[in-house]
Amino acid sequence: MNLLENISKIVADAFENSGYDRKFGNISISNRPDLCEFQCNGALSGAKLYKKNPLEIAKEVSEILKNDEAFSSVEFVPPGFINIILNENYILGFMKDKNNFKDFIDDVQTDTIVLDYGGPNVAKPLHVGHMRSANIGEAIKRIGKAVGNNVIGDVHLGDWGMPLGLVIAEIKERYPDLDYFKADFKKNLDGISDVCPVTVEQLAEIYPAASEKSKSDEEFKKKALEMTSKLQNRENGIYDLWEKIIEISILDIKKIYGVLNVEFDYWYGESNASPYIPKLLDALNDKNLMYESDGAYVVDVAQEDDKITIPPTLILKSDGSQLYTTTDLATIIQREEDFKPNQYIYLTDSRQSLHFTQVFRCAKKAKIVPESTNLNHISFGTINGADGKPLKTRDGKAKSLEELITEMYDAALKKVTENFKEHNVDEKLLKEKEDVAMKVGVAALKFGDLYNYRSTDYVLDVNKFVSFEGKTGPYLLYTVARINSIVNKYKSELKKDCDGQINNIKIYSDIEKQLIMKLLLTEDVLVKSFNDRAPNMVCEHIYEISAAFNKFYDKSRIIAEENTEKQTSWITLCLLVRDFIISLLDVLAIETVERM
Repeated sequence: MNLLENISKIVADAFENSGYDRKFGNISISNRPDLCEFQCNGALSGAKLYKKNPLEIAKEVSEILKNDEAFSSVEFVPPGFINIILNENYILGFMKDKNNFKDFIDDVQTDTIVLDYGGPNVAKPLHVGHMRSANIGEAIKRIGKAVGNNVIGDVHLGDWGMPLGLVIAEIKERYPDLDYFKADFKKNLDGISDVCPVTVEQLAEIYPAASEKSKSDEEFKKKALEMTSKLQNRENGIYDLWEKIIEISILDIKKIYGVLNVEFDYWYGESNASPYIPKLLDALNDKNLMYESDGAYVVDVAQEDDKITIPPTLILKSDGSQLYTTTDLATIIQREEDFKPNQYIYLTDSRQSLHFTQVFRCAKKAKIVPESTNLNHISFGTINGADGKPLKTRDGKAKSLEELITEMYDAALKKVTENFKEHNVDEKLLKEKEDVAMKVGVAALKFGDLYNYRSTDYVLDVNKFVSFEGKTGPYLLYTVARINSIVNKYKSELKKDCDGQINNIKIYSDIEKQLIMKLLLTEDVLVKSFNDRAPNMVCEHIYEISAAFNKFYDKSRIIAEENTEKQTSWITLCLLVRDFIISLLDVLAIETVERM
């Protein structure tokens, strides 16, 4: 059990021994640290059930708790709170025989979970909206793994259907003589098609041009529908050109995601689900779920208790073409065969909530997934500019993610250069500043994004995000750099006596005690963060650890301390805090730097 669970058990036992239900023993971290460290409000909850004054219940329980060696102080106060302060030796005992961050985090969950996030469309540049899905999804995946789950991340590319038909039709208009469009098209002997003349930059322009053209040019729209049909039938030449488009797009997408430290376990797309569509149709037909409606085929998914109208989900259009619902359901069949997950988590913007309600209900009705499987859709808000509207470029277009990363890098480079000069960093080390600035800029962008609860909209303020002070990514990186500076000044021959030797740590002040308790509460934060799909909890926790450390640093003369035992304890604590911050930032897919 983690620290919070252990204390709750002790308090629950005390309630039970006093004749009350142990469920009233849950404790919480006090929001009045000037009064106590932890608080139990169970007496207030139990008063009505037991028809007793809550203060009387709190007094009975407190009398038992006062005899427990885990607590240095237990008080009951009106109207029925139990205020608790932990014993220092109990806290140190919790750290005994642990050596690093991983020793403090148990594998408390063991589910297999498919996490569907990212979801970019190929042949289109990534824009700022893709950042939230990538950052939040990557953090949820890593948090889930940190607490023991087998979390499988899939990007689920939009690489199939009409959008690609539009792109291919436009390419044919511009390059009608390409080998791909010849009736006798053949692959080269090595199995690779001829080179596609279209670059990723051109693809970024081709799709919006084709989309716009299809709205006014009926003949072009027919050509696009024809190309879509040929693609879905994997026609020779058209399918090969599609493969080249995918190859070009994925290379660019991976490059941008790589800068954000976003790593997918699988790069599947809608196209990978296509072979499973016959199994889907069989499942729906076997259970008599699918029926014809105006030439199309649909499945009813409405329920009696619905508070809004849930329309039938469309499986096949009247022309037989597939939809997002079709490929999403087929993808579930594929994932069931490949992974057999206990849970599914889909991360998209809120506009797709109805779509996933339909998909999940259809999957359960068709018994594509076991009834016990947990299907979740979680959404995220928008990134806004200073005007409170979704962030765009000056000409009104959605800002590309690459542009935003460059903007953050430029702002970070300015700050890092100023800081290097201010601290008289060796000229040789100034060469590092570009690499440092990139990591600081990405940390600023990711932390600023993740610090906001996922479903809320927020304003992206570049100057605020790159600040070295306050609740920012650079502040956390600066804390790590500060610890590195302390450790590097310490006697090198004694470092081995501190690194990982947590039993060296003693508590000499309340500041150290509060810092250590922050570390010990980490597992509980990670579990809650994952269960609530809320990486912002981890962001707040890392900030609190960093702020507690900097308060400790300001009050202690670590390097000048003459008491060797105390200095060794402090250096060991510094190393442990650094390990926690680096590890927790890694959980958020944020890299640290040696110096700033």
